[in-house]
Amino acid sequence: MSEGLLLKGFEVELFTGRPDGTNVGVASEVARDLSDFVTEPDHRNLEYITPPIRAYEDLPEALLRPRRRLRQWLSPLGLTLLPGSTLSLGNSSRFERSDPTNPYHDLIETTYGTKVVTASIHINLGITDLNWLFAAVRLVRCEAALLLSLSASSPFLGGELTGHHSQRWHQFPLTPKQVPLFRDHSHYTQWVEQRLADGQMRNERHLWTSVRPNGPRRPYELNRLELRICDLITDPAELLAITAWLELRLLELRDHPQRLDPLLSSQLSEKELAELADSNDAAAAHTSLEATLHHWQDGRPLLSRTWIAEILEQLAPRADALGLSDRLRPLDKLLESGNQAMRWTAANSQGCSIGDLLRQGSCAMKDQEESVAHLSGTLG
Repeated sequence: MSEGLLLKGFEVELFTGRPDGTNVGVASEVARDLSDFVTEPDHRNLEYITPPIRAYEDLPEALLRPRRRLRQWLSPLGLTLLPGSTLSLGNSSRFERSDPTNPYHDLIETTYGTKVVTASIHINLGITDLNWLFAAVRLVRCEAALLLSLSASSPFLGGELTGHHSQRWHQFPLTPKQVPLFRDHSHYTQWVEQRLADGQMRNERHLWTSVRPNGPRRPYELNRLELRICDLITDPAELLAITAWLELRLLELRDHPQRLDPLLSSQLSEKELAELADSNDAAAAHTSLEATLHHWQDGRPLLSRTWIAEILEQLAPRADALGLSDRLRPLDKLLESGNQAMRWTAANSQGCSIGDLLRQGSCAMKDQEESVAHLSGTLG
């Protein structure tokens, strides 16, 4: 049942490497041979984008078909797909360019180095009503830490346990360093134009924050919300559960803006809301579901896990009405058993090596791809 649901698309970044977890870069060669893949500045990871789809039952195959094609391409080279969102076993200090002639890549390497060599998943939800879109950006900015808490999958870097559940978000350079809660489209447009003029942004895409408006001609033509904070989520059931949670939250916002738009219902100022959101994101990057966050309504402290459970309960009637209750069930397991980073950290503390964890994760990714292929009748 897809009536009343939003269009959904995903930008998926992946690491390639050996079965033992060592990163090996082949992005340029993959992009040359497989038209649906594009390079990142460092050739150890690459990206594909799914088409906009409304129905949840069609999303698993759209997500996993490119992974199967890439895996088939990698297999003769003895390479595979790696889970996680950082260079878990790779050289985390050396940048490995995918295109040495690209001047924008020069800027990335010189300015940020390997801080940006990460893998993640960006969730795009189609919203063309600009008032709803900017209210959605505000609400998600204030609750993005919850989505990072569910998706954290990067506790390792360079063969070491870092102490952060999302090392990726901990190290990623937010740009510009201070981003306001946008009051409306005009505010956003003027702000972007000013940042381009003063050099804080090098192009219209150079807004690296937890969530942003997106569209065919930013900042002027917009048609979707892009959530950027999530670590790589390799399990499609978990990814669609997080996506359904986000979509239901935005549908609730559409119908109850006076209660859910932070600019209309918070006791905090715009500046305080932006600072609270960034502080919550940093706390979630550190301890994810166990982080103490502060609610955007009044600044009260509460555990990330508790806040997520409270919202899940609030969303239950709409989820039931839209036939999404089953889609949300993986979130119960995440809240009970922990996210990927928490599970990996616990296993590593019991003596399981990082290489073994990556190997197991890579095998699980392959099993997911084959399982969905069998269910959909797709061979590759």
